[in-house]
Amino acid sequence: MEKRNGQLRREPLDRVAILQAHPFFKGLDAAIVKELAPRAVTRALRKGGVLFRKGDQGTCFYVLLSGAMRVEAPSEAGRAAVFNFIFPGEIFGELATFDGGARTADAVAMERSELLVIDRRDVLPLLRKYPDLALRFIEILASRVRRTSEQVEDIFFLDLAGRLAKALLFLGRSATPASSAAKIRVTQREISQLVGASRESTNKQLREWERRKLVRIERGGVVLLQQDRLAEQATEN
Repeated sequence: MEKRNGQLRREPLDRVAILQAHPFFKGLDAAIVKELAPRAVTRALRKGGVLFRKGDQGTCFYVLLSGAMRVEAPSEAGRAAVFNFIFPGEIFGELATFDGGARTADAVAMERSELLVIDRRDVLPLLRKYPDLALRFIEILASRVRRTSEQVEDIFFLDLAGRLAKALLFLGRSATPASSAAKIRVTQREISQLVGASRESTNKQLREWERRKLVRIERGGVVLLQQDRLAEQATEN
């Protein structure tokens, strides 16, 4: 930001630089970013704001610039199953790029968030023009399917401690190297929804690990103190 006439003025968003720095576009033809960037628009959401609902028509995908998003499927009883948490630098909603079909979950802002929005109409011509871009999208979709399959398998074969340890490690993986402290900015309610357990059971397990100094519970998150020992918990089933 710069200060002009006594007021802070925000610098224009450099969409080209943002997309070029994103891991998704690494190694791809630079012309892809140059064609996409001018068409990308920004959108801001307040905490608790809904980006889209399950059943909405999918017309675009998103790059999260700041904040955090929660992808979940609500039930008629008012509960929710959390599928994923999205943090800055990640792409999501990419399934709509291919079929423009209905959204399969809700996307809700966990805190104030800013996103780049890219319409599928701008991407489809590039998919035909640049096969490497299509392959990159397929890689993301494949990783999503693998993650979902693993979550289903964990629910069947792991107890709560195993599921919780794996979930915490998954969320903390990109923060810092293993065995060092990493804070995960999610609530205990959100974690319990991710692992398919009650908040009470999740809290009890976290308190036990806190007593053993594997984690530290803080307001608005959990700090992983010993990721190597948590990894042992995930394999002791």
